[in-house]
Amino acid sequence: MNKLKIAFLALTCVCISISPFKAAAGDFDGSKPLLAAMIEIYECTANNPCEQVTIEEINFTHFLDIDFKNKIITGTRSNGQGVNSQIKNQLSMNGMLILQGVENGRGWTMSISEATGKVVLTVSSDEVGFIVFGACITR
Repeated sequence: MNKLKIAFLALTCVCISISPFKAAAGDFDGSKPLLAAMIEIYECTANNPCEQVTIEEINFTHFLDIDFKNKIITGTRSNGQGVNSQIKNQLSMNGMLILQGVENGRGWTMSISEATGKVVLTVSSDEVGFIVFGACITR
């Protein structure tokens, strides 16, 4: 093979290998509905160090449906009660999609990596806060 053919083949391989990653990165930019799985949760209080808790201990949800078009996040708590929160603010900055809202006297912020779909959700109220780590897939 001559050098031109080798260079063309190498360039083609690079283009083919990169293109799927570019398409996947767009999945987490707020243009498509997402399903977020809650994986790890920590509860923090004013007088105690943070400690890992289960979804059942705090009556949270294993999954959150994120509907950007209707600006709403929904799910089902471990006791069967529905979770329903409006997305009040949405901002994309430095590769992160930031969502914010208020529900039942608690403020929350969700950060989603536009490259990987990994999630960090924080929820805060009077003298208690929760940090939730998870990951998203498109719906």
